Amino acid sequence: MTPLITRERLKVEIDAGAVTVVDALGGSYYEQQHLPGAVPLTEDAVDERAAALLPDKDAPIVTYCSNIACANSQAVATRLERLGYTRVRKYREGIQDWVEAGLPVETGAHAHLDA
Repeated sequence: MTPLITRERLKVEIDAGAVTVVDALGGSYYEQQHLPGAVPLTEDAVDERAAALLPDKDAPIVTYCSNIACANSQAVATRLERLGYTRVRKYREGIQDWVEAGLPVETGAHAHLDA
């Protein structure tokens, strides 16, 4: 199972620019709101897009989805680990927890999305 990260620790790492955050919901969910700096990457796109979005397999990565009941973040984390990513963690509580804590989110599409 992928190691977990707390909201508090994730905020520190995002603020420091020390982590790449992966939104495992993608699509309209991502456009509505996502964690600061997050890149969208759904399970079905990991094999095709991970190398371009996440070129350093040893860089810290955190996956998240909507909440504890959502399995997307674990599915993306598992696929990344199978591709050789070594520092993947999961923010299990997801964006619901982040928003409920009053932390900032971003909206709109990611600049690096393929048309």
